[in-house]
Amino acid sequence: MESPDPLPASVPVLIAGGGPVGLTLAALLARHGVRSLVVEADPGYCTGSRAICISRRSQEILWAAGAGPAMQAKALPWTGGRSYWRNQEVLRFEMPSEPTQRFAPMVNIQQYHVEAFVHQALQQVPELVQVAWSARVAGVEQAEDGVLVDVDTAAGRTRVRAGYVAACDGGRSTVRELLGLQFEGMQYEGRYVIVDIRQKTRRAVERLAWFDPPSNPGSTLLMHRQPDDVWRIDYQLADGEDADEALKPQNILPRVQSHLAMIGEDEPWELQWASMYNAKCLTLRSYRERRVLFAGDAAHLVPIFGVRGLNSGLDDAANLAWKLALVLDGGAAPSLLDSYSSERVQAARENIAYGAKSTEFMAPPDFAFRLMREATLRLALDDAAVRSLINPRQSAPVAYSESPLNVAQRGRWTSALAAPGQPAPEALLRGPHGDFHLTQCFGTDFTCLVFADGSLPQAVAALAAHGVGVLEIAAEADPWGQARERYGLEAGGAALVLVRPDGYVMGRWSGLDPEPVLACLREKGLSL
Repeated sequence: MESPDPLPASVPVLIAGGGPVGLTLAALLARHGVRSLVVEADPGYCTGSRAICISRRSQEILWAAGAGPAMQAKALPWTGGRSYWRNQEVLRFEMPSEPTQRFAPMVNIQQYHVEAFVHQALQQVPELVQVAWSARVAGVEQAEDGVLVDVDTAAGRTRVRAGYVAACDGGRSTVRELLGLQFEGMQYEGRYVIVDIRQKTRRAVERLAWFDPPSNPGSTLLMHRQPDDVWRIDYQLADGEDADEALKPQNILPRVQSHLAMIGEDEPWELQWASMYNAKCLTLRSYRERRVLFAGDAAHLVPIFGVRGLNSGLDDAANLAWKLALVLDGGAAPSLLDSYSSERVQAARENIAYGAKSTEFMAPPDFAFRLMREATLRLALDDAAVRSLINPRQSAPVAYSESPLNVAQRGRWTSALAAPGQPAPEALLRGPHGDFHLTQCFGTDFTCLVFADGSLPQAVAALAAHGVGVLEIAAEADPWGQARERYGLEAGGAALVLVRPDGYVMGRWSGLDPEPVLACLREKGLSL
């Protein structure tokens, strides 16, 4: 893609990396009115499916970024899957879902579509976002009041002064290398060939896995349907197989054909793309280096098993955007950005722990793990209690239970779902213009949910006067009782619940006195 406009001399935020995380961060910053420059080394969107499974939480974030309608029209929703040992089913799982929810628990869509949809949304706000393709960060120099970034383009080298830099430039991050920062953690030896093929099918959209299938003995194989009649197939290589040879079409085609024949998929097909992958459990110790913030694969590398890679990167963007916007606007001290690092490092370590467990089952690192896996699969044929051990642990939002932004809750609560640090629970509500979902109200401002009946002018006016958005939830607005139940209100109780712009609960209080809400914002140094 062409990037004809010259780079600006200065910009509030320079985002290194125009993948889905960098583009989404730019879109979320634009919602806050923050101008950014995205610098992407490649000439356009990625090739191949790459990250493919988008969680419910990520769908909320992408909708806030402006990509929602296009995503909804293109992506394939799914709720569960099956696992097989050899040719026998050993697990069928379903993720929590209900008809009233705004999004499916998971959708399948190729990463290049996600990038395209967010980029299209950015083109609606050209005054706030510039994307420079075929532009590479070549130098990063931090100063007290900003960051000097050297950027190489076809026109030569340009120096840009940025208030902050967000490094979203992937697992081989140039920014991370320039600052001399190192990952910590481990990586696994097991390697997977990742293949996109185009073939028509009538199969349901679900996650499919085979352990030691007759089509590829000794391997583990995964399949996901994608839009445009694309199958994504991942299969494990044997120890000692040559990676370069494994990626040659003449070696890919017979393995794929053998499996398609085994499962009865006999429509003509063609190979579209192939790559190689091995699981990594790596993270930086801190995602803040003065005025440089790290997000996505530049900050952490998580195994694909359990689909926490791109989903965790999008959560990084949602967490960082509002904090960076508030700091740039003078509504918070730069120290607020430390909470971005502490919250998201905690999330990465949790995602890595889950991903490591899944990896050790999907690609056993040694003989003992292989023996344990085979025993589990054998037992799962007849013992339902064992089957949960095969569950792939699909992505779920991380709770920031130890966040420095959390406020001690006051009152008695019947549910912990909306405790401080938890993602704000979804609920279907009824308004004067029809039904709507509670998560539609989050994404830009702090929002205080006011649970009470009758007129509330004093509480509402006091909160609104301090820049807090207010959503009144009276009984008639919650006819299904979802909000009251999930936010833990006792029958007939009144309460205030403060939700951060990224959709996480900051605090909750029984009663309708707005002063504790405003006091907590002052205590945390937040001026809205």
